[in-house]
Amino acid sequence: MNMDFKLKLPEPREVMDMYPVTADMKKQKQKNDEEIRRVFTGESDKFLLIIGPCSADREDAVLDYISRLRTVQERVKDKIVIIPRIYTNKPRTTGEGYKGMLHQSDPNASPNMLRGLMAIRRLHVKALAETGFSSADEMLYPENHRYLADLLSYVAIGARSVENQQHRLTASGLDLPVGMKNPTSGDLSVMVNAIKAAQQGHVFSYGGYEVESHGNPLTHAVLRGWVNSHGRTFPNYHYEDLSRLCDIYAESGLADPAVIVDTNHSNSGKKWLEQIRISKEILHSTRHSADIHRLVKGLMIESYIEDGCQKPEEGVYGKSITDPCLGWEKTEKLIMEIADLRA
Repeated sequence: MNMDFKLKLPEPREVMDMYPVTADMKKQKQKNDEEIRRVFTGESDKFLLIIGPCSADREDAVLDYISRLRTVQERVKDKIVIIPRIYTNKPRTTGEGYKGMLHQSDPNASPNMLRGLMAIRRLHVKALAETGFSSADEMLYPENHRYLADLLSYVAIGARSVENQQHRLTASGLDLPVGMKNPTSGDLSVMVNAIKAAQQGHVFSYGGYEVESHGNPLTHAVLRGWVNSHGRTFPNYHYEDLSRLCDIYAESGLADPAVIVDTNHSNSGKKWLEQIRISKEILHSTRHSADIHRLVKGLMIESYIEDGCQKPEEGVYGKSITDPCLGWEKTEKLIMEIADLRA
C-alpha cells in the first residue's frame, strides 16, 4: 500500500467518554429531535432553518455565533425551528484546501486526526450544553458518524457523496433526518435513488460489524443547484423546479415527501448575498402552491459573524475560511423576515 500508518485512532466510545452527554443534555436533544421530526412528517407547520458557517473553523467563534442564534430562536419559536450548522469536515472538489476541524482543529497547523476527533466532539457537546441546540453536520465519512451519533439532530449528505453506497446504507440505519443533495450534475434521479435506498433496510458492513438497518423514512431531498460541463452554475430552487419535485415525489411512493433548499452553492452561484433574495423567492413559491408549501420544509443558509470569507492566515474572528457567508446583522434580519413571511 502506498501510505504510511501514522497513528491508530481511538474507538468512538473512548472519545465519547472523554466528552460525555449528561442526562439533561439527552433530554434536550430528544426534545429537539421530536420537534424536527414533526416538521418532516407534516405534523408541524413550522419552518426549518439549517443555518451556520460553511465550515466550523474555531470553537470560540462557532459557539459565539450559535449563542446568538439561540436568542433569535426564542423570538421566532412559534414559526421557525433553527438547526445550527456545525460542519466539521469539508469536501474539496480537487482535494486541496482546508478540510475542516476533523483534519485540522487549528486551520493553520498540520493535519492531526486525533486532535480533530476530540475537537469536533467537544464542539458539538459544548453547543448542546451551552445553548440547548443539537446541530447539523455533514456525513463526509460514514464511519466517523459514530463519534457524534448521540449529538446530532440532522445529517447532510453532500452532492459528491450522494451516489456512494456506504453513505446510502449508513443513512438507512440512522434515526434522524438525513438530507440527500442532488449531485453536482443536477441529475435528480440520482438523489431520488439515494432517498429510496436509504428508506429501505439493508445488511452491510459498518464499524467492523455486519449490521442490519431498518430504513430511515426521514431521508429527504436537498436542492443545491448544479454545474454543467463548462463549469457554469444553474439554480434549481424556482417555482417550476419545486413543482417538478412535487411530481417526482408523487410518482415515487417515498415516505414523508420533503425538501430542504440550499440557498447557496450552485443555487446562488456562490454569490452569498443572493441567499437573502433566494430565501424570499422560495417562501413566495410556498404561498402560491399548497403542494409546494407541504413539500418545502426549510432552507439551508450559510451564515457566520462577519460577511464574506478570508484566507485562514488572515485570522479575522467569525469570518469564513471556506465559502463566503452572510454576516450576523444580515442573518438576524433575514430570520425575522422569514418568520414574518411564514405568518
